[in-house]
Amino acid sequence: MNDFLEKFSYKSFWKRFSDLVMASVLIIILLLPMLVIAALIKVTSKGPIIFKQVRFGKDSSSFEMYKFRTMKISTPLQSNNNFVDIARYLTLPGKFLRYASLDELPQLFNVLKGDMSIVGPRPMADSDMLVVKFREQNGAAQIRPGITGCAQVNGRNILSDRQKADYDGQYAQNISLEGDIVILLKTVWSVYSMTGINHS
Repeated sequence: MNDFLEKFSYKSFWKRFSDLVMASVLIIILLLPMLVIAALIKVTSKGPIIFKQVRFGKDSSSFEMYKFRTMKISTPLQSNNNFVDIARYLTLPGKFLRYASLDELPQLFNVLKGDMSIVGPRPMADSDMLVVKFREQNGAAQIRPGITGCAQVNGRNILSDRQKADYDGQYAQNISLEGDIVILLKTVWSVYSMTGINHS
């Protein structure tokens, strides 16, 4: 009986089910805005519409994460944290897309593919190996990364690597429907109020 309940618990079954439903619905609702964004990117700068980057996902395995491209193709390949003046490399619509977090919308397709969840620790790049190591120690690396997460609604880019990993670990140990709903509501407010976001 306990095995049955565990198999169909929110963490083991319903979270993935809700991810598929929510991602599908959001893609349908946001299809027109995403097409408009894609057109703006295409007519204002050279290069692909979608930016693909290798990130670390569940069990620290790598996958390609999708974003709307916000930077010029001439941009040096380096971490955002290493840019002295990142604004000069942004495309015309890029600054707004980042400001409103609209560049993250293509990750809904990552959710459908099973690479990501709607809510979970943000997938880290190879420049964030310290966070990856911390997550491997606290259990956060064992779950799918998310479009938004506990660290994102509690400081996002203003947090240290250890603080991010600690929030992710707390989330991994306490996954629940109620917790995910709270994070989603806080995400909406965070995007609306632009709190805890590094706009550089």
